[in-house]
Amino acid sequence: MASVQQIDGEGAEPATEVSEDELFDVLANQRRRFAVHLLKREEKERFEIGDMAEQIAAWENGIDTAEITGNERKRVYTALQQSHLPKMDDAGVVEFNKDRGIVEPTEAIQNVDLYMDVVEGKEIPWSTYYLGLSGVATALTGAVALDAWPFVLLPDMAWTVAIVVAFAFSAITHKYYTAEMKVGEPDEPPELT
Repeated sequence: MASVQQIDGEGAEPATEVSEDELFDVLANQRRRFAVHLLKREEKERFEIGDMAEQIAAWENGIDTAEITGNERKRVYTALQQSHLPKMDDAGVVEFNKDRGIVEPTEAIQNVDLYMDVVEGKEIPWSTYYLGLSGVATALTGAVALDAWPFVLLPDMAWTVAIVVAFAFSAITHKYYTAEMKVGEPDEPPELT
């Protein structure tokens, strides 16, 4: 759960928390996910809504920022100004000054450590993969313990090493994969990579 502390000159006020429901509601929309990604990636104190709209329009259209049209930029700008940024402000993820057109990330946005577990085509989710790998490791361990043929051909330690290597390789692959899918980490949002 993300939280935001507001500090004034007199001392700290009670922390305002962003609930998981509010956070998931904010992240339910692609433009808002793009906004979170941009704010986390840039790590600026302030962002002008025009610059944000330009980058998001480019991502949505799969083009460079120099290639977007005025209509594409305006469509994103209007949606950000009227709907998305006020919703993010209400949730406590950003502070949005509509009059000045300025967006400021709160501490809560830095606590959003979200990764997208995108499953494409015939891929399986990582949780299902690890469940299957655990099943195979359990069956292999049972076969080795019962001295079933052909598992007696190698020493028990070789099978142990094989299981450990399988899990280690899987964990390294999973770590690499999820690092590429984190919001704010790569140059482009995870949905576009």
